[in-house]
Amino acid sequence: MHIHILGICGTFMGSLALLARDLGYKVTGSDTGIYPPMSTQLQKAGVEILEGYKAEHLQPAPDLVVVGNACKRGMEAIEYMLNAHLPYTSGPQFLYETVLKDRHTLAVAGTHGKTTTTTMLAWILQHAGIDAGFLIGGVPLVKTDDTRLTQAFAHSSHLGEKYFVIEADEYDSAFFDKRSKFVHYRPTTAILNNLEFDHADIFENLGAIQTQFHHMIRMIPANGQIIMPADTASLEDTLKKGSWTPVVRTKLDDNDSDAPWQAKLLQADGSMWQVSFGNETGEVRWNMSGLHNVNNGLSAIAAAHHIGIGIHQACQALSDFAGIKRRMEMIADINGMLIFDDFAHHPTAIATTLDGVKKRLNGRKIWAIIEPRSNTMKLGNHKNDLAPSAALADAVIWYEPANLAWGLKEAIGDAKNQLVLDSTDAIITHIVSHAQSDDAIIIMSNGGFESIHTRLIEALQNQ
Repeated sequence: MHIHILGICGTFMGSLALLARDLGYKVTGSDTGIYPPMSTQLQKAGVEILEGYKAEHLQPAPDLVVVGNACKRGMEAIEYMLNAHLPYTSGPQFLYETVLKDRHTLAVAGTHGKTTTTTMLAWILQHAGIDAGFLIGGVPLVKTDDTRLTQAFAHSSHLGEKYFVIEADEYDSAFFDKRSKFVHYRPTTAILNNLEFDHADIFENLGAIQTQFHHMIRMIPANGQIIMPADTASLEDTLKKGSWTPVVRTKLDDNDSDAPWQAKLLQADGSMWQVSFGNETGEVRWNMSGLHNVNNGLSAIAAAHHIGIGIHQACQALSDFAGIKRRMEMIADINGMLIFDDFAHHPTAIATTLDGVKKRLNGRKIWAIIEPRSNTMKLGNHKNDLAPSAALADAVIWYEPANLAWGLKEAIGDAKNQLVLDSTDAIITHIVSHAQSDDAIIIMSNGGFESIHTRLIEALQNQ
């Protein structure tokens, strides 16, 4: 059976393409602005990628068109598909019908930490010898001599057997299905990491997102489990709409909490921490940092425990966890100057990442280079929170693109040590002129950022 995927280079749709190929489908796809890492993975897997959304890409007609949520009415391929009455579906629906309906699905939802927590959970299961499938919106960093683990995490998706771990995105499914992707997944085990306002391009307010979360919650069976942090008002309010599934709560460093899952820091930067659940305890020693990652790891351990993996075994797995690309990934060490790539694109994510960085790299001057690229950022919904979110950095450079609909300089104002520049060339020039050998530079963006990463490294190496 031949499927053609429109929007194939997105992290979700690209991973879906790899799963479909493993299921035996002939897979082709179309996209614009094709760029790594997903394009590289697909091409290595032998998936043909066509540039643009042209009608000719659907000739001869595939058996099914899988439509990504970036595709809209008016696109040549979409109009041809509809006029020719070609069979079509959304990516989430295709995933449920071909993979999830026959498996125990463990879904990770939330505004922040979905990709990281999903990867941690998939890693724990594979490390424990369970051939669990997964679909992750990122590329895992696998540093191990274990061939089985290396093969399983060769891509951002894996078919697996009885269990399937998935990043449960709240973004809409397709132009013809405005429900959140995760509504299609029908999980048995669900992690709800957190819930804040985001995706202002499709959600009017926080309440609209809570409604979608509740749609998913309504389908979690009574023999399943919901895992969520204690004292999170937005999630508690969502549960009040109705829940028929046992809920277990997690908590970090709070001996007075009645949350059954507890994490206690053994190092302030989160590089060592202890887990306790009833009479069971375990300890994680890893190369990750930040309280947000401790919380992510605690939730992953709790979810793994729900399907029978002991705490000690899960902690051992996380101690071997190397992280994922673009989540505080060190991409260069130039004579002692460290360059990191990070995906943070929301004020909360920026703040929590910088908190972990300051504790992890104590003594270094921390530079933050930030591109406000997400749809919510571009609309200006978080503009008043930007300067405070980056306050922990010693020096901040904000990139103001020409198409930003509001004034970034006005939003940042006179915030201490924060600068707004309108070109990546100017950013690189400033860094080359002012950064020192012992500094750490964190580049924060959820896009390609005009390849500033490689350009900055080259400029620093050639100075």
